[in-house]
Amino acid sequence: MRQFYQNLVLRAGNQIDPDAPALGMPPIQLRAFMAWCLRGGWRVVWLGIAISVLAGLTEVVSMQLLGNVVDAVATTPSESFLSDHAGLVVICIFVLLVARPLLFGGLALTQSVMIGPNIGMQVMARMFRWTLGQSVTFFDNDFAGRLAQKKMQASNSLTEIVIETVNAVTFGLATVLGTAFLVGAVSPWMILALVLWFAVYLAFLRVMLPIIRSRSAARAEAKAQVTGQVVDTISNIKTVKLFAGDQHEDGKALGAMEHLRRTALRFGEAQTLFRLGLMFIAGALPVVLVGMAIAMRSTGNVTPGDIAAVGAVGIRLSQMTGWISYTIMVIYSHVGEVEDGMNTLAPAQRIEDAQGASDLVVTDGRIQFDSVTFAYGQREGGIDNVTLDIAAGEKLAVVGASGAGKSTLVSLLLRLYDTEKGRITIDGQDLSQVTQDSLRQQIGMVTQETAMFNRSALDNIRYGRPSATEAEVIRAAEKAEAHEFILSLEDNRGRTGYAVHLGERGVKLSGGQRQRIALARAILKDAPILVLDEATSALDSEVEAQIQSALEHVMEGKTVLAIAHRLSTIASMDRIIVMDAGSIAEVGTHDALLAKDGLYARYWDRQSGGFIGAQAAE
Repeated sequence: MRQFYQNLVLRAGNQIDPDAPALGMPPIQLRAFMAWCLRGGWRVVWLGIAISVLAGLTEVVSMQLLGNVVDAVATTPSESFLSDHAGLVVICIFVLLVARPLLFGGLALTQSVMIGPNIGMQVMARMFRWTLGQSVTFFDNDFAGRLAQKKMQASNSLTEIVIETVNAVTFGLATVLGTAFLVGAVSPWMILALVLWFAVYLAFLRVMLPIIRSRSAARAEAKAQVTGQVVDTISNIKTVKLFAGDQHEDGKALGAMEHLRRTALRFGEAQTLFRLGLMFIAGALPVVLVGMAIAMRSTGNVTPGDIAAVGAVGIRLSQMTGWISYTIMVIYSHVGEVEDGMNTLAPAQRIEDAQGASDLVVTDGRIQFDSVTFAYGQREGGIDNVTLDIAAGEKLAVVGASGAGKSTLVSLLLRLYDTEKGRITIDGQDLSQVTQDSLRQQIGMVTQETAMFNRSALDNIRYGRPSATEAEVIRAAEKAEAHEFILSLEDNRGRTGYAVHLGERGVKLSGGQRQRIALARAILKDAPILVLDEATSALDSEVEAQIQSALEHVMEGKTVLAIAHRLSTIASMDRIIVMDAGSIAEVGTHDALLAKDGLYARYWDRQSGGFIGAQAAE
């Protein structure tokens, strides 16, 4: 029996594939958005609704059977009751001990096993995949914590909407319809009374539920703001400590929390009014139905069993009204949270692959910028009409003051943004016509702000090539001068070496250590095009000298684009371009640019410790 039950639960739990991809982009209309999230799970939802309807009808059937039993007891001697009403007894036993337990057990199975775990996972996976495909601008404009909170809220709320709709709403509607048949059999006037009561009930819901929904959405937004504020503070905790910003951050967090408290109070105010009015409407139903049944008894058409059945069903419906209405209020509050999440997450801010885009094939590694302009949607900034031809295998350095457009070049090459004018090609292939994944797979990159996951050192390096063996990861770390310090690491759980988790954004490592792991990642990737954005900026001179030889080895046979403020690191590059105010001001070798005695020469002369000084921007 136990094995049968376990197999039943296992099969029921596999009726929905939570990893099934969504169809297209999420709509920005609430009903369509919810349908987009739930696509693939409707079969199970409708099964749950059917079971819920049948379970609701058994409630009314039970009350009708109670009335029949009362009438049978009133008209039959006790010694012949079982023989005269054997059929009624069998039906009662079947309904109460077989049908009702099976239906309510099936309802629990659909909710707790089939819908709850799977629908929530499906919605979360779809929102995560959609958000992952948004452009970097989408993430730049928001808190990471707030976005995560929105996804969790929307996923949890939509799951609760489905479960409570199956559990309460359809159950309640089936019970109301069954009640109409029961009281209609007693008197058509009772149907009219039930219809009028139901109309008042619906009118009350129509007034109150939109208020509940809007105030719930406001509360959800306030919750997300608190989460975003707290995560923002924690993720920058070192800065908070260094600048003695505890009180400042406390004030900002308390301000967000106070706003949440006010929105929660407004929601609570609406919730209280809703329940107060609801209890009055619910209490009126059994009074009206029983009163009418007693009044009609004088006609002789209403039996004591009818009064018992009407009274029982009236009281039950009154109790259910409170439960169902509270559930509807909860559903509407969840609808507000889903809508709030939809408004944040669903609008597309994406760079899409062109229809029919092909994979990038790098044969030589020649990069061409053809009259490229990009200003981040503004009038100024970025780059303006840049034309640049980087030969296959060439080592090109880019220098310039902050804001000159160096990082914009790299962002456009990686297609983190689309050009506003002009085009960029690699080996003659327009980047706007190739898939973004294939483009970025062909480019290795080491940035000034090295990105680390809170995963093991092995996983962080292997991110460059997930299929790499552990031996290949270690060889890459050795080339990046990272192997020895990795072996000396130990985390708070006792993990050592390559198993050590590096903390969020690699906070457990020094800047130089993070950069060496990033170098190891790029070495492991071994892409034909290499971008170095201040790749050695966090290293001291001794470690930089050790890594420089490794970098020279890694750069062999690759097209290299290197951004640097420390000019000594790029003096030996094949060619150097100097950017100024979004344009290319000078081009040449290190020696040629010094001889020209222009902008590059001034940078070189004004350096302090090998960096472009503040005066360089003058």
